[in-house]
Amino acid sequence: MTQIDFYLNAASKLQVTCKIAEKAVRQRMKVLILVPDDIVARALDKLLWTSPATGFLPHCMTTDSLARETPVLIGRNNDPQPHDELLINLGNTPPPLFSRFQRLIELVSIDDEADKLAARQRFRFYKDRGYKLSHHDLAHPGKGSSND
Repeated sequence: MTQIDFYLNAASKLQVTCKIAEKAVRQRMKVLILVPDDIVARALDKLLWTSPATGFLPHCMTTDSLARETPVLIGRNNDPQPHDELLINLGNTPPPLFSRFQRLIELVSIDDEADKLAARQRFRFYKDRGYKLSHHDLAHPGKGSSND
């Protein structure tokens, strides 16, 4: 069953996405980042070229010919999904094929009430389907995580 983690209080969802993707790549995992639109895709693409500060994360769009060999992919819900390891959802709804992934990460903004409301709905969606959910408070990283 897919492991689902909510990361709460993200000052910048894109920055947190880059940090999570960097950590996953160091662990030799493949990452798919689902974005809601092309504006977010372009912003994330630009940020990944400078993350980490001393390098970049190899990445491309899911539609690129190198997608199968690239550790970090940026895509939309209807794009090809060439692996099933880590899915980071930046959209407001549960991804249609989330259950085929080993792990799903949902990010929640610290100051965007609409984003928090959408996250609560996604949380309820997963919980109602019997998934074990964990959450991590980015505002208080020393407190660890809790399971619901």
